[in-house]
Formats: sequence, C-alpha cells, structure tokens
Amino acid sequence: MPTDSAPEPALILWDVDQTLVSITGGVSRSLYERAFEKVTGRALGGLAAMAGRTEQAIMVETLRLNGIDEPEVLFDDFYAALTAAAEELEGRMREVGVVLPGAREAIASCAARRAVQSAVTGNLRPVAMTKLAALGLGDGLDFEVGGYGDDGSDRADLVRRARKRASEKYGHGFDGKRTVVIGDTPHDVRGALAVDALAVGVASGRSSATELQGAGADIVLATLSDFAHHCGEALGWG
Repeated sequence: MPTDSAPEPALILWDVDQTLVSITGGVSRSLYERAFEKVTGRALGGLAAMAGRTEQAIMVETLRLNGIDEPEVLFDDFYAALTAAAEELEGRMREVGVVLPGAREAIASCAARRAVQSAVTGNLRPVAMTKLAALGLGDGLDFEVGGYGDDGSDRADLVRRARKRASEKYGHGFDGKRTVVIGDTPHDVRGALAVDALAVGVASGRSSATELQGAGADIVLATLSDFAHHCGEALGWG
C-alpha cells in the first residue's frame, strides 16, 4: 500500500543585493575604488554595470574600462582586495543598508521546512557574508554550498556549482524544481531556468514584474512577503 512520505528536501538559493538586502550610499563603488587602488595604485575611473552580474564579469569589464588589457592576471589580487574592502566597509553597510520586506520571514519559513539554504550571488562569498552579517541576516544560510561571483561569469554556472556542492555535502540530489533560485533580475531568472531550477523573480530591484515575467520566471513576487505562500505551494509544503 502507498504510504505518505515527506517531500524531498529543497535547496533554496538566495540572491543578495536587492533581493534580501539593499545597501546604498555608494558602497558598491567604494568597494571597487578601494580594491582598484590597492591592486593597481591608481584611482578608479569607469565602473561596469553591476545589476544581476557576477563579480568576475564586473571585474573584467571594469579593468578593461580602466586600460588593463589582461584582467585575468589580476583576478586573485582583486578578489583579495574586494574582500578586504568589504570588511573595512561593514560599518558603512550597516548604516546605509536595509533588510528588504519579507526577507527575514522568508528565510525563517524555509528553515521551518528544513530546507537547505544558501546564496547564488554575483558577490564573492566573503563579500556576501559580510553584507548579510552587517544587517543580521546571515544565520540559517550555509555559505559552503552556494554559488559566488568568482565561480564564473554566467549565473547558470553559479547555480550548477551550488547544486553540486549541496549534493556532495548533504548526500542527496536537488534535481529540477527541488532547487529554487530567488532573485530580482532577469539574469537570476535565466540562470535558474538554464538548469531547470524553479525561478522566482522578486520585483524589489530595478527590474519590474513584467520584465521578470518576460524572462520566464515560474513565480513573480512583488516582495518576499508573499514568498511562503506562493513558493510553499509550488514545493508542496502546504
């Protein structure tokens, strides 16, 4: 006879900037200004567009905008400098940053269902951890199994890395829609869809609900306040 069983565990992968938190006040540029000066000894000029992109992609374009033809040579030094800059600016992040509506509750709702939670973000791992720690939001996320800005320039690669790391650590797969990617840009949505994950778009950043729908998001939310109801239903949490 068939027996009831608990649903397979889910892997919840959060974008950070403009999905969980908003950190304004020029912090993003300040991070790059400090890192660029430390690595090159020069002041930063142009800065690449950042929304929805990985640190690797942003860094390559930024270095080229500033006359550096072989940016890959500077990757390791620049990553280290960005990490140091984030630590220096943590107090500033706390001053100007806010937790976006529903973020704490959404993370708590996933924890209540014993989901594995981590980040898929364009930030480097230590930068993501610093941003969330500054606003008291890192608890409950397993940063060992996320996907980060030095994992590649394609958001889909970050999701693949996170799923692989989580599977290796927790001993089971998170295939298909058991992996949920939540982000505020079409880049996040497309990265999720490319690996058959559940794509949740949140219109909390610069991208509108219409743009997120156009990118193919499975679920579009105005804020994370609606997360538990809509995503819980999709995951069979009831």
